[in-house]
Amino acid sequence: MKKQLTLLFVLACTTIMFAQKAKVSEGSFKNLKGITEFNVVFDYTDVQIPKYKSEEEFLKDKMEKREKKEPGTGEAFKKSWFADRADRYEPKFIESFNKRFDDGKMNIDRNLDSAEYTMKVHTTSLSAGYNIGISRKDAMINAIITVYKNDNPDKAILKVKYIGAVGAGAHGYDYDSGYRISECYAKLAKTFAKTILKKAK
Repeated sequence: MKKQLTLLFVLACTTIMFAQKAKVSEGSFKNLKGITEFNVVFDYTDVQIPKYKSEEEFLKDKMEKREKKEPGTGEAFKKSWFADRADRYEPKFIESFNKRFDDGKMNIDRNLDSAEYTMKVHTTSLSAGYNIGISRKDAMINAIITVYKNDNPDKAILKVKYIGAVGAGAHGYDYDSGYRISECYAKLAKTFAKTILKKAK
């Protein structure tokens, strides 16, 4: 029993460490010092789905399987797959980021016209995970966050790649894939915001 608990602890720690893995490729977190607001945009161009050649192949596979079980559910799945981006993932990222700055020192939002800087969140890989009760797997995303001044989008003041932002519901009650994935964005935002608080000084 003790060995099992130790193994579970090690696995949990490994997951946490992996989820926070990041690499700065351009600029520095220090460049964000003094900036109080960002217009945030989200990019899903060429997002990779593990075990599939493309997102299109993934959607075709999932839709066909659903249609065989119940006509109409395949198209409903495709609709929710894209709708969840604006309705769930993006609000979750914004909420999770902003609540790390309760004093209002920094704020992000979509269509924030008053902001002079843009924060682009480009999702490069997405795994929805699963939860079938007796077995489950966390959702996971990889993303590149780029920050630039609005009038100079080709010059990043910060570009950082995140590998393995993991999302899961409390106590494993995360049967909905959209919910699991939204938690990935919450984790990504939390990690990014905490690094800003630590390094943008």
